[in-house]
Amino acid sequence: MSLSINRSVRSPSILTLSVAGSLDANTSSRLEVEVKEVLKGTTRSLIFDFESLEFISSAGIRVVLMAQKKLKLKGGSIIVLKMQPQIRKVFEIIKALPNATVFSSVEELDDYLAEMQNKFQE
Repeated sequence: MSLSINRSVRSPSILTLSVAGSLDANTSSRLEVEVKEVLKGTTRSLIFDFESLEFISSAGIRVVLMAQKKLKLKGGSIIVLKMQPQIRKVFEIIKALPNATVFSSVEELDDYLAEMQNKFQE
């Protein structure tokens, strides 16, 4: 199975990577290259949209955790959006994202981001 990655900018510091297909030992290097490129810029919040991700292996999880670690050093964070049940189960089993925020919909994410921006402006 193949992997596709689409990048979209939500704001100068918030970027979404929509990941579809299979994130495994054969494809994880593509996501790793994309993440490293994104983190060179001003991104402080990286959203992984996993709505169309069908499979993830330890190699894929490693890339997500690498992004989380690098963003934390910059004072940022990752956000995971629309995980399929089988993907969520993998993350739950290995307790890989205890500090990440996970949302089930774009609306839920937008409400959270608006609240965070309001707190910052106060």
